[in-house]
Amino acid sequence: MAFALSRIQESLLLMVDLQEGLFRAMPKEEGARMVATVRMLVQAAARLGIPVVVTEQYPKGLGPTLPEIGELLPPGSRRFEKRVFSALKRAELRELLLTLPNRRQVIVVGMEAHVCILQTVADLLDGGWIPFVVADGICSRDPERKLYALDRMERGGAVITCGESVVFEWLESADHPRFKEIVALIR
Repeated sequence: MAFALSRIQESLLLMVDLQEGLFRAMPKEEGARMVATVRMLVQAAARLGIPVVVTEQYPKGLGPTLPEIGELLPPGSRRFEKRVFSALKRAELRELLLTLPNRRQVIVVGMEAHVCILQTVADLLDGGWIPFVVADGICSRDPERKLYALDRMERGGAVITCGESVVFEWLESADHPRFKEIVALIR
């Protein structure tokens, strides 16, 4: 695969299982960093017209998407409940991605890195999408497991990146008409 930069017109933000029940089990500092990064990406995606898709793993048991993230979702965001670990094993989600042929770059954030993120990224790669795994936008209960997952995903062909890189790649230039507004989201 050639070196890839994320582009507004090709990107889709996929938020995997950012739920209350899972979040409570995450390391406090890393969890806070993940939430800050995801909030920035959701707000930037909303302002730039990038589709946002959300999954929730067994919400009856793990609760809904974190309210501080859910409240930022742009109108038209799609939400999918699931019990499978890979988001793409949810047929309706896979079908949605297939109806968006120009959105081949899937920006992936969420929990847990070594389970649902890893399996989703594997299926994205198998399906011909380019997953951009936002390292500061994912988390695992054990930080070491996140490192193993990042290594596996990168060796498998995923792009490992950070939230700020994605945002600046979307903007491409300080001349972008929304540059000041988007950069203000970066804290």
